[in-house]
Amino acid sequence: MNQKLPEDRAEAVFEDFKRAYTDEQARAEANRCLYCYDAPCIQSCPTGIDVPTFIRRIANENVSGAAQTIFDSNILGMSCARVCPVETLCVGSCVYNHMDSPAIQIGKLQRYATDAAFEAGWTYYEAGEDTGKKVVCVGGGPASLAAAHRLRRQGHQVTVIEKGHFLGGLNTTGIASYKMKADRSISEVEWLLSIGGIDIRSGVSVPDQLSWDDLKSEFDAIFIGFGLGEDSLLSLPSADSEGVIGAVDFIAQMKLSPIDVSSVQNAIVIGGGNTALDAVRELRGLGVESVTLAYRGGESQMSGYAHEWAEAKTEGVVPSWRSQPLSFAADADSRVSSVTFQMMDENKQPISGQTKTIPADLVLLAIGQGKLGSLTTGLDGLQVEWGKIVTDDDGATGAQGVYAGGDCRNGGKEVVNAVAEGDQAAQAIHSFLMGGGSCRT
Repeated sequence: MNQKLPEDRAEAVFEDFKRAYTDEQARAEANRCLYCYDAPCIQSCPTGIDVPTFIRRIANENVSGAAQTIFDSNILGMSCARVCPVETLCVGSCVYNHMDSPAIQIGKLQRYATDAAFEAGWTYYEAGEDTGKKVVCVGGGPASLAAAHRLRRQGHQVTVIEKGHFLGGLNTTGIASYKMKADRSISEVEWLLSIGGIDIRSGVSVPDQLSWDDLKSEFDAIFIGFGLGEDSLLSLPSADSEGVIGAVDFIAQMKLSPIDVSSVQNAIVIGGGNTALDAVRELRGLGVESVTLAYRGGESQMSGYAHEWAEAKTEGVVPSWRSQPLSFAADADSRVSSVTFQMMDENKQPISGQTKTIPADLVLLAIGQGKLGSLTTGLDGLQVEWGKIVTDDDGATGAQGVYAGGDCRNGGKEVVNAVAEGDQAAQAIHSFLMGGGSCRT
C-alpha cells in the first residue's frame, strides 16, 4: 500500500517536546535504576515490559538486547515510548517517587533503545511455520497491528483490512505532533510489516464493502480492532457554522495535509479531556495567538492529564472554567464569530442569568467520539454495551472465533492498552485455532 505522506503537511512545524537522550545521558540515567525485584513499573505497564531488564541492558551497553526486551512485550514500543502517559504509568510508579528523588525516565530510555533498533535496522522476529489457518484483523491501528504481528510469528496467514489509506490508527492520524509525527508512525508500521506475509487491504470498509459473512467464509478467526467514530457535535444555534469542527478531525487534517490557520485570531477548544489538551497546544504551536480552553467543570474536574494542562498553560493557553456552550454566532459569511457560554457552578449546574461570550473564528469540539459497536450487527452472539464490544479477559466475544481489542472494546484508552489487548487476543486466537476451532461458515 502507498503510505507516502505529503511533505508540506502542517505538523512539520513541530519539534519533539521531549528531547532524545544521547548515549551518555542514557547510560547515566540507566545506572540510576535500582532494578527492583518486584518492580512496580512492570505492574503499571499494560503490556508488562520487563523494565529493569531493558534498563540494565542499556547500562551494560547492550542496546540491541534492551530493544528486544521491549519488543518482546510491546511490538509498538517505539511509538509507546513517545506517546504513553508515563507520568501516570511506569514513571509514576517508580519507587524513587517515594524517596524524594527524581523518578527514572523510563519512557526516554525506552525511546533511546527502540530508536537505536530502528536506525540500525535490527530485526528480531520471523514468521512461524505455516499452520494453514487464516486470520483477518479489521482495522489498521495499534490493536490490529499488534495482533497481526503476534499471529504471524505463530505461523498464521494474516490479513489486515483498513478503510483508510494509512495504517497506524491514531498513532498516524491523531497523536499530538509534538509527541510523534505521522511519518514516524508510518516507519514503525513498515518495520512491523517487514516480518513478511501480512496482507494489507486498504480502502476497504467492513461491513459496507465486505460483510461479516464474507469474512467468516474466508477466514478461520476474526479480530476486530477498529477505533472510535466521528467527533461528537453540538445541536445548538449556529453550531454548524464554518469554522466549527471536531478536534479529532482537525488534528488528522493537520497531521496528514497542509492547512492554513494564519487568518485565525481567536480559537476556542471545547472540552476537558486529553484530546482537548492536545488541540490547544497544537493550535498554539501552529501560531494561533489567542487560544482558550472552555470546559464545563473546574480545573480539578478535567479528565485530561494534569501534566499536559500544566504545559498548555506555560504555552499561553487561557482557560474558561465552568463554561457550557449555549449558542454560536456567525458573521455575514456564515463563519463562526463567537461562542456564548452558560456559566456553571461547582456541581456543573447552570447558574441562572450568568453567561459570557468569547470571540472566536475557529472552534474545535473535543467532547467525545461516537462508538462503532453497532457495525458488528450480524455477528450472532456478539454483544455490544454502550457502543463497546463485550469480551472476556482474553478478548473473546460471544461469537465463535471472533475477538476484539482496542478502542472498540475499551471505549478509548491509551495506545499501550490497545497493543496489550491486541497481543492478548492473538494469544487466545492461536489457542483457539490450534485446538481445531474456526468461525468459517
